[in-house]
Formats: sequence, C-alpha cells, structure tokens
Amino acid sequence: MPEVADGTYTRTCPLCEAMCGLRVQVGNGRVTKIRPNPDDVWSKGYICPKGTVLGELHHDPDRIRTPLVKENGAFREATWDEAFESCAAGLAPILEQDGIEAVATYIGNPVAHNFALSRYIPAFIAMSRLHSIYSAGTVDQWPKNLTCALMFGGMWSIPTPDIARTDYLLVLGANPHASQGSLLAAPNVLGHFDAIRQRGGRVVVVDPRRTGTCRHASEWVPIRPGSDAALLLAICHVLFDESRVHLRALEGKVLGVEAVRDACQAFAPEAVEALTRVEASTIRRIARELSSADRAAVYGRIGLCNQEFGTLATWLVDVLNVLTGNLDREGGALWSNPIAWSFVQLPNPEFADGFAFHRWKSRVRGAPEVLGQVPVSCLAEEIATPGKGRVRGLITVAGNPALSAPGADRLDEALPQLDFMISVDNWLNETTRHADVLLPGLSSMEQPHYDELLWSWAIRNAGKYTPALFDPGERPHEGQILLSLAAILQGARPAAIDTDALDQLFFAGLVAGLTQMPGSRIEGRDPAEIISQCGAPGPERILDLQIRTGPWGDRFGRDPDGLRLEEMKRHPNGIDKGALGPRLDEVLKTQSGKVELAPPYILRDLPRLRARLTQAPPHGFVLVSRRHVRSNNSWMHNVPSLMTGKDRCTLLMHPEDASALGLEDGKAARIRSSVGSLVVPVEISDEMMSGVVSLPHGWGHDRAGARLGVASERPGVCNNVLAPGTFIDVPSGNAAVNGIPVEIGPG
Repeated sequence: MPEVADGTYTRTCPLCEAMCGLRVQVGNGRVTKIRPNPDDVWSKGYICPKGTVLGELHHDPDRIRTPLVKENGAFREATWDEAFESCAAGLAPILEQDGIEAVATYIGNPVAHNFALSRYIPAFIAMSRLHSIYSAGTVDQWPKNLTCALMFGGMWSIPTPDIARTDYLLVLGANPHASQGSLLAAPNVLGHFDAIRQRGGRVVVVDPRRTGTCRHASEWVPIRPGSDAALLLAICHVLFDESRVHLRALEGKVLGVEAVRDACQAFAPEAVEALTRVEASTIRRIARELSSADRAAVYGRIGLCNQEFGTLATWLVDVLNVLTGNLDREGGALWSNPIAWSFVQLPNPEFADGFAFHRWKSRVRGAPEVLGQVPVSCLAEEIATPGKGRVRGLITVAGNPALSAPGADRLDEALPQLDFMISVDNWLNETTRHADVLLPGLSSMEQPHYDELLWSWAIRNAGKYTPALFDPGERPHEGQILLSLAAILQGARPAAIDTDALDQLFFAGLVAGLTQMPGSRIEGRDPAEIISQCGAPGPERILDLQIRTGPWGDRFGRDPDGLRLEEMKRHPNGIDKGALGPRLDEVLKTQSGKVELAPPYILRDLPRLRARLTQAPPHGFVLVSRRHVRSNNSWMHNVPSLMTGKDRCTLLMHPEDASALGLEDGKAARIRSSVGSLVVPVEISDEMMSGVVSLPHGWGHDRAGARLGVASERPGVCNNVLAPGTFIDVPSGNAAVNGIPVEIGPG
C-alpha cells in the first residue's frame, strides 16, 4: 500500500454532531498531530479532545483489519472470501429451517457517523428483507422520533434551537460540555451559550447534576430525575393562566391548543413542586422569562428521552416552542435546509396513510412495536427463550449492546446461545467477542467523509466533504460488506455475489423513486437520463445524488449554477449557504397540514404522570447516567491519550448523602437496583443534588475474549447492569436509564 505523502491534510471529525474541521499532520505514513482547522467555514477553529485522537484510532494495534472467523472457540484471521463463505454456511440452516424471521440485526450509533454505513443501511434493510431490527435509537431518541412523527408528520423532522440568535435558552437533559450538541449540530455549543449571555440573554440549565455546561449558563435548576414532564406542564400551565400564550406567525397553523390547555390544568407549579423539587416560584419565573424574551428556544435531549416519561417531556419541548410563538422563527427553533438531503427525509411508504403503532408485539414480553421497533432490551429474551420465532441469528453493525443496552449482562449471557452471529465492527469488543465472524470496516481515515444525517439539524445550511487520507487497498468498504450480507440472507452464494450490480440495483431504485416523488427536484425526469450522469457505484455516487437533488443542487443540468460533489471537492473547508430560515410549510407532512399540538396517542399517557403528583416522594436514591468530554459511549476507552488522569468510572454522590451512609471519597460502595448490583468507587461532589447518584455510561471492559488492551487496564463497571429492561417510557418503548431507583451501602 503506498504511503501518504508527508504534509498537512484537511478533514472533518466524524465523532459527533459538532463536525469540527481538522488539520491532520502526517509524517512517515503516520498521523503525527491533529489540530483545529481555523479556515473551516463551519467550526472556525474549534475542536474538542476527542477530535485530536483520530490518528490513534486509525493506528490502534487492536483495530481489526482482517476478517476473523471463529473455529473451536477461537478466532483466526481469514480472507474475505473465506469470511463470507462462513457467513453463508452459518446462516443457511437458520434460513432453511425458520426463515428470515429468525435473524435479527442490531444497528449502533456509529452508523450515523460513518460515510458508507450511513448510506447503505437502507439498502441492507430493504434488500435483506429483515423484519427484526433493534437499534440504539430505543435507548437514545425514540421519544423525539415519535413526537416529531405525530406533531410534524416526519419522525426525523426535528427542529433545531437557533442558539446563534436566541436571547433565552431553556436546556433540559443535555450536557454539551461532554457531548457537544445532540440532535443539535453546532460547533462549540458552549461558546454559543457564552455568547447568549454576553449579548444580555439568559441560559437556564435544568439537570439533576451541576454539569460543566452549567458553568456557561446563567442559572442551574436541579430537578428530580424523571419529573421534567411535570415541570414543563407547569410552565405551560403558567402560560395559559397568565395569558402568555402567543402563537405569533403560527396562528392558523396549529391544532390542539385548547387540548394542551386542558392537559396542563392539573399541573400548577404548586402541584408539581414536591415531585420535581423545583420551587413553584422558580417555575413561574422561568415561564415568565421564556414568554417575555424577544427570541427564545427550549432544547431537550437524551436526559429527557431516556427517562420514564420521555415522550411527554420531549413532546412538551416543542409544545413550549409553539405556545411562545418561537417555532419556525429566527432565534427560536427552526429546521435546517442542508446541502445534501438525508435518507431519513424520504417518505416512508410504511406510514403513507399516517402513523400507526402497536401493529405487532414482541414474542416473549409482548412489547408493542413503535416506529417499527421494540425496546432493545427485548433482544436478550428473544434469543434465550425457546419456541417458535426465537432469534437464532444476529448481525450487529457498529454497536456494542453487551455494554450499552439496558440489562446488558442478560444480553451478554444470551449472545452465546445464538446459532450464529456476525459483527460488522472494527474492534473485538464486549459484544463482537461473541461473533462467529467479524467483518472489519475501514477507519475514518481510510474513507471519505460527508455526514449523511447530522446536517438535518444543523444551525446553518451547510456541508463539507473530505477525501480519504489513507489507502485501504483491496479491502471493501462497509457498503459492499452490507450488500454482500443482504444477498447472503436472500440465499445467494458468496462466490456469485456482484456487489457493483447490487449497488446499481439499489441506486436505480433510489433514482426512480425520486423521479416519481412529488416535490422532488428531479420529479418527472427519466431515471436513465439521471443515472447516465452519475459515476461509478459506491457511497460517493449516492452523495453526489443527494447534493445534486438537494435544495442547492444543479438538478442534473437544470440549474447549471447549482452544486454537485465535484464542486464540494473544490472547497475542502466547506460551503456555507447561510443561516436557517422559516420552513414550516415545507416540513409539515401531517394529514391535517397543520402542527398537531395535542396528539391523542401522547395525551393518553398523562394519567400515568398525574398519578405521580399524589404519590409520596420515593425513598432512597435514584441513579442517572453521565458522559465525559474525553469519552464517546463505549469505544473511546482504548485510546491511550484519552485514558490518562484520575479514574472516571465513579459513583458521584452529594456530600450529605455520603456522610449519612458513612461513605468516603475514593472508597468502594455497593449500589443495587431491582435487577443488579455493582461495587464502584465513590466520588463525593456537591455537583449532585441530594438523593441522586450518577454512574458513567459505556464502561465494563473486563470481559474475557475482548481485545482492548488499553481499556482493559481500567475497565470500570457497566452501569446498564442496574437498568431494568422493562423500565421504559411507555408510549415510545425507549429505555429509562435515568431515574432508576437504587440502594447504596458500603462496598
């Protein structure tokens, strides 16, 4: 493989929504230094610690570069032909005996950040005809998908808080200090928070923990985990009670305002004070500040989604943006209009007649389907429980659910019971160690990059492309791997699979669909004419189509001044098409053609929350999760430079709570939930509100068979051992991994 010439190269960090521009220094064929790119039109020289270690990830000696096939319980290196033959041989008896219904797939978060995976997952699902799909989405953001589907008509029509121009920002369940934006694409989010305050505005952060984000806020409001929906309903109550509801430009575009008024009547600030532990006077003040601000936005993220009332809390974020007239308004919450559209923006024929839920239930638990999935915690029991319909085969794609799923230890115990397992992953981790075949993808440095999904909720209309830095040689990209697996699942023999032909089939169908889609920028065109103007099969061809048929594209010759991929390549620092603007009329796909502010499906969960208002506050402690700026879920713990310093896998606890239990800083404590028990060092800090403790997400690197040399030296514990798989947000099925009741004692 030829070496990369020494020099400095422009790239985009693929790790999160910040999409920061990088300058990568290469010497002697290795990355020697990574620094921020001050010329990047998007990030303008900002970078976080994780972006500086992409070279360490690429050069990691533990990264898998050759397929692994398990024989007699041990992995051996194999050729690609051998690996795919093993996949076919292992899946064949399952498919012959029980059909495709006996094979499931798990799709992890890194799929959204990978150039090829993000563009070929739709092909994999469609061409394999898999029915049983599990994903990190039911731990991460399913309530947001559900509420956007019902309110706006699209499960990915997620409004973006216009943090660059707002005067008042209310933040719940988010910690950009550790994770940047989430369902909010912006570089240097905390810098934007500082700028809001500098121009005389306010940033109010509601969180059980005084996170690093609070240092950039005007105010920290501690709240009992799981009670955010009650708080937000109380704010709504004040808006109605004091005649502060002003729809502004949304007048005539919203249905259900009166239903929301009725829904929040029982949630006066005084009524929710005991549950939330937020004083009624504070709730009333925040409601008045929010409604009085010239430009305001409410932003809620993962801490809202993965709690017991996640759908109600997430829904109320957008309800408040509507009631204050700040939805689809500069400085409020807007929809991005990115250079390249995303697959998730295409119409889903499954819901052509409107969104319906509970169309089927899981075999063992009877968990109802929502948006095509059931909770990922169902996977363990679907594998382990005998009977017709048992999951016998599993394909994991860029995920580590043996650490990241609720009841992770149960899934870890269930995976060896599979008849056959395939993993598409670059590391032999806690999950992939159970695979029979491991198919490695490319590192981020070995493939181009242009985020497929994340620009959909960016704070500006923009885009960036960077080419591959290192040559992967003859190794296939992940799209080719997925196409091969899809064909194998449909009975093809590996030697007969032509991935270029499958790619062409998928691409031709995509183009044909666009030419028939009302409102498409190539509606009515001849698909053959469009395809003739496209390049060779691969993810770059798909990206070119996304750009050329996007809002700023050349429409395949109809707009000669429009963009195409070749033009993006001439701008390595990106192209910025300006600030967001109102787009509600374009975005709305509800059957009524209006914002559905009070979907009955969501309102039906209100009695469950109202019942909590009359219950005595729970005794004991509740557990919440947390992340660190030097961590990214479970897979950045094998980077030496990110693992320096003090132990980060600790149980954070308020000083008064620790004193009452006789616990000391640095000493071990035992924490128990209804399903598990862990021993972990205590870290005493007044950043935690009393009665709440916190463990970080993504640890537990002590499993035999994993190949993570750095991570295994400081393994920590897996907090998902404490998460009951049946503790969920009822309407969405999303896991409730925040607000778990626990008991704590000496270790």
